[in-house]
Amino acid sequence: MAKHILVVDDDALLRRSLALSLEQAGYRAAAAASAEDALEAARLAPPDLVLLDIGLPGMDGLEALRSFKQQLDVPVIFLTARRRSLDQVVGLEMGADDYITKPFDMDVLLARVKNALRHAASAPPPAPPLIRLGDLEIDPAARTVKLSGQPLDLTRREFDLLHLLASHPNQVVTFDQLLSQVWGAEYAGQPQVVYVNIRWLRQKVEDDPSHPQRILLVHGVGYRLQVQEG
Repeated sequence: MAKHILVVDDDALLRRSLALSLEQAGYRAAAAASAEDALEAARLAPPDLVLLDIGLPGMDGLEALRSFKQQLDVPVIFLTARRRSLDQVVGLEMGADDYITKPFDMDVLLARVKNALRHAASAPPPAPPLIRLGDLEIDPAARTVKLSGQPLDLTRREFDLLHLLASHPNQVVTFDQLLSQVWGAEYAGQPQVVYVNIRWLRQKVEDDPSHPQRILLVHGVGYRLQVQEG
């Protein structure tokens, strides 16, 4: 699948030009006029690389860089008309992968994009962070769960189900999302599979499984993991 590049710049003409050139080079391109719009777009459709202007309205590029790295940990190349060496040093020290000033040669930019994507592909993937929600602790890398400091013995499905719910704390995860991400597309339209496994999971994480306080059913929609204070 073609790599997805997100262009963030308040210059509409430049955004369209960059997106067109990237698509002609074989990439998928999306564009945003502000950092706030770009972060929301990235949440919905995570990019493989971000081309980021520094001089943006509202949240500037340096602040946006920090948010992109925390949210996605993808390569970020600064595109800016600024030429001050301080901006370059600060940007690179904050984690930017490259820095190119306007005006720039498109072939040079495409080479920088290709290089950043190659480095990202060769780097070992970062360990997924621990999830701590009140008295519940999930280690996705080790696939272990502790409740009030005590380890739980979960099956593979139970772990995947709890992990998915815990990745969206206090939010409803629909039956379709649970089925597709834990069981696979072939289980679509079979919510009874979820009901059964939730019942087993509640036996291990609820004080009183018949009156659950942690994993709550939202009738006709899905389930929500309600965070409990430890």
